[in-house]
Amino acid sequence: MHHPHHPDPSPAQGHRVSRRPFTAVLIANTISIAGSSLTLIGVPWFVLQTTGSAGRAGIVAFCATLPVAIAALVGGPVIDRIGRRRVSAASDLICGLSVGAIPLLHYAGLLEFWMLCALMAVGGLVHTPGLASRYVLLPHLAEHAGTTVARAASLYDAVSRGARMIGAVLAGLLIATIGAESVLLLDAATFGASALLVTAFVRGIPAAEPQRAAGKVSPAGYRAELAEGWRFLTRTRLLLGVTVMVMTTNGLDQGWSSVLLPVHGREALGGATALGMLVALFGGFALLGALLYGAWGERFPRRAVFAAAFLLCGAPRYVVAAFTDTSLPLAVTMALSGLGAGVLNPILTTVMLEKVPDELRSRVSGVTQAGCELTMPLGGLAAGLLIDGFGVTRALLVFGGVYLLATLSPLVFPSWRSMEAAPRVSRTEPLRPSAEPAARQPHPSAR
Repeated sequence: MHHPHHPDPSPAQGHRVSRRPFTAVLIANTISIAGSSLTLIGVPWFVLQTTGSAGRAGIVAFCATLPVAIAALVGGPVIDRIGRRRVSAASDLICGLSVGAIPLLHYAGLLEFWMLCALMAVGGLVHTPGLASRYVLLPHLAEHAGTTVARAASLYDAVSRGARMIGAVLAGLLIATIGAESVLLLDAATFGASALLVTAFVRGIPAAEPQRAAGKVSPAGYRAELAEGWRFLTRTRLLLGVTVMVMTTNGLDQGWSSVLLPVHGREALGGATALGMLVALFGGFALLGALLYGAWGERFPRRAVFAAAFLLCGAPRYVVAAFTDTSLPLAVTMALSGLGAGVLNPILTTVMLEKVPDELRSRVSGVTQAGCELTMPLGGLAAGLLIDGFGVTRALLVFGGVYLLATLSPLVFPSWRSMEAAPRVSRTEPLRPSAEPAARQPHPSAR
């Protein structure tokens, strides 16, 4: 989840310039995200190897993502009160223990299916606050390092995307050579390294410590903020349309990355190595798409570019996978889909910046983020059940058909015309579509 940009600070306002905290967070996030890509591929592969059931893989994905929406909805105030450095380190440690326990229990012959589901649910619940706590520190880390927020955020995002690509390639190769269980142990180690770096080096930054002035957390306060955000969202038809569309596609993408693509890779593409390469290819071209839009995107109509990009990144993946049993056609499709996916977030960010007043930022972003993640648990579950009932080809075609219908909405509904030239009001957090199998949007352990 992205967080709002703050005005670029002047170098080290009252602070000694030190790049160590920013460098530590950058390295920690890189290690953590690369490890996430291992789990993103390793967990479905482990479930398929040990149970042979796509339905069970879908249940695991459901358990891993169900807590994510809850954490996104209520995590912000809790992070401020506990402290961002502590939350980041604790989140990584708990995630590492939950992931590492899976292969250890399996080796001991003690792993039951319900234990696997419970461990993934624990990781999903605590993982989102850890991600958020590092991201919201960026403006303060940039100030401490004597650089601008824009430069820090750009480097943070670029390194994150690169880590996802590398992690996906390594996941495929390592699963093929040392097995999914060992890959999960390696991911647990990356969590530990990330926690150690943040604990040791992110010190001397007041924003990383507990914010005592934030007041008490109360259920009534939560309800009031959610109600205000919900009222604004329902009154703004474009934002409501975006939320519903991204909510639908997030669920479909979760089914793709956690069940459909792993099953297809196992049955038709020759194994985990090909799967890792496909995920990495998508991520690399998504990075290229974002860079291209940043350079030339504003010259073109926003709604047309958005609609074309979503059509490109969505349904074609499912259709091509349904009708091919070789890697090359799907590799070309994944590259083109990634190119389209990279365009989406810059446009959505701009729309949100224009539409939501600054004073409603946290309220609206909490509601929209939770809404966009609401269907993610159902996506993996539905994909697994469809494969068990009707086979992977029909499941891919069903998902692709629903995806196509969802991505036609910018071309069909009049409210999307207001995407073009709204006056800029203030700042807010962007919505994040999860149209990339190894990114954003939280997967069983994608960070």
